[in-house]
Amino acid sequence: MRGRTLRTLFSLAAVMVPAVTGSATATATARPASAAGLREVMFVGNNWDGTADVIASRGDFGRIGRIDVVPDKGQRLTEIYLNPVKLAFFLGIRQGPGEGHDQFVDDMYSTPDGSALVVSRPSFADVVSIDLRTGALKWRFPVSGFRSDHMAVSPDGKRVAVSASTSNTVHVLDIETGRQFGSFATGDKPHENVFTDGGKYLWNMSIGEVNTALDEPWLDFTKGDRHITVVDAQTFQQVKVIDMRERLDAFGREDLSDAVRPVAFTPDESRLYFQVSFFNGFLEYDVASDRIARLKTLPKNPDTSEDRTTWVNDSRHHGLSMSPDGTRLCVAGTMDDYATVVDRATLREGPLVAASKPYWATVSGDGASCVISESGADRVTAIDFATGVKVRSVPVGDHPQRVRIGHVAADWTGPSGGSRTGAAAPE
Repeated sequence: MRGRTLRTLFSLAAVMVPAVTGSATATATARPASAAGLREVMFVGNNWDGTADVIASRGDFGRIGRIDVVPDKGQRLTEIYLNPVKLAFFLGIRQGPGEGHDQFVDDMYSTPDGSALVVSRPSFADVVSIDLRTGALKWRFPVSGFRSDHMAVSPDGKRVAVSASTSNTVHVLDIETGRQFGSFATGDKPHENVFTDGGKYLWNMSIGEVNTALDEPWLDFTKGDRHITVVDAQTFQQVKVIDMRERLDAFGREDLSDAVRPVAFTPDESRLYFQVSFFNGFLEYDVASDRIARLKTLPKNPDTSEDRTTWVNDSRHHGLSMSPDGTRLCVAGTMDDYATVVDRATLREGPLVAASKPYWATVSGDGASCVISESGADRVTAIDFATGVKVRSVPVGDHPQRVRIGHVAADWTGPSGGSRTGAAAPE
């Protein structure tokens, strides 16, 4: 029933309102970072809270401050409740990928000068820049369609790419102004974005429909057109399309989904490691030979239900990062409630570190630890890459998902203002 309802809402709205490219609107003036310099931090997006915790990027990972990423919540809800199509999608996101909650922050990056945080907000179908000193909005970019998702920032920190889930589009924006440089078409439901070759190329992974109950392997064809789109990051012209269905079949794994989830490149970008829907493990893709080279199956938790419809957004494992030297992978076993460090040469896993619905994996500022978000326990946990052992856990807000390295002014402890403004949502 849930799947049929969501498909009906999405299809109806797509027919009634064509996808259009949004435009950024300035709402505040920029403020420079403190002259005292910048401090490296980690931003933790608390998706259901609508906040981002700022924690130390290494050491004790202690919390430094918190940011309200929906200061305009009242205004946005008024707009949504007055538009039947927007309301249908808003409620669809709540009951589908939001697991009964609104999705207020999916991804976030700080600007190079540490003055602002740029955030994608799925339920509000936009990207916003938030002044880290005041908490006020600097600009807002409504994405095409009705939901924003994963982002990526270019190596020079000047451009941010965001997936617009329901319009099969990636927008590339000026991180300082929100002005759109360009966009490109993707497969169904664009998800992860990664810049490669020093920012020359941009890879997008589309995951197809993950909110239906049609999860049996023989119904995989209902999930849509899923592939990797590689474009020139300056012209946004398509360079290559990689259909993992063909590569998986050639590798002898016709049973696996071709919905590519989180990924991690080796430092030289010669190998791509990726997770796919429903699979407890990951695969290795040789970029030059254009083929899947190896597969790693990780342990199943015996307490995890084998009913695929109970797995969040078709994920079994969702979260992958690599140590800076390229020797180890860190894997978030989302539905199996653990994380583990895997030796890249042998593909042997280390200790299974118990974790509650780990949703993402990134690398600490000093490169020594893998940091996972435990969305089921509202905390982030650091795991030592060398030993695979848990180092520390730190409490954060409700349902942490994405964790990103960024910067704030050296003397920053939180916004001085920026309380939620705008009209209240109609009853």
